[in-house]
Amino acid sequence: MLNLLLVEDDIDLATAVIEYLEMESIQCDSAYNGLTGMNLIENNDYQVIILDLNLPKMDGLEVCKKMRELGDDTPVLMLTARDSLNDKVAGFNAGTDDYLVKPFAMEELIVRIKALSLRRSGQINNLSVGDLTVDLVRKIAVRGGRELKLSPSSFKLLEILMRQSPMPVSREHLMQGLWGDDQPDSNSLKVHIYKLRKELETNADTPLLHTVTGHGFSIRESL
Repeated sequence: MLNLLLVEDDIDLATAVIEYLEMESIQCDSAYNGLTGMNLIENNDYQVIILDLNLPKMDGLEVCKKMRELGDDTPVLMLTARDSLNDKVAGFNAGTDDYLVKPFAMEELIVRIKALSLRRSGQINNLSVGDLTVDLVRKIAVRGGRELKLSPSSFKLLEILMRQSPMPVSREHLMQGLWGDDQPDSNSLKVHIYKLRKELETNADTPLLHTVTGHGFSIRESL
């Protein structure tokens, strides 16, 4: 079952949307202002977040921007009464994945929700696990205040692992992400994993890169 968050201050519209989602067997939490919505986002896992653009206390753009700054890559569908190009550009710059202009058909809302639920957002700029932070725009990784010395391939490997954290990533998925269909022998991945692990653990008290037997590798804090 899909699990969504709707942040909409129009109570009549929010009620209608929630009731329709329930008929489609979609679970939906709700909030009527941006601040409450942000608190729910920080404390729950959702597959899609629906944000009204104009919200009290914290508007939809602010909520979306803060999500991305925190490393949250949940897809965001922005609801708005505005249909201008400038408004859409502002939304996409803040990290929105899709727009739906009011008034809208419930059937179209469902189609967009289902499409977004199949992927993670590509709008995220920063990823973090424990004391490790990765800036995807500047291509910089920092752990414990120390900038890591990574080759382009090692940085890409780290990005793939961070995007899936804390879940393990298979060797096949990592090799496809690094080299596509033109893959070297499997020993090349072993070498890259070794170099990345060594750099991550330099001057660090705890490991972050773990081998998960039978499943691949995972970036996560130790249990």
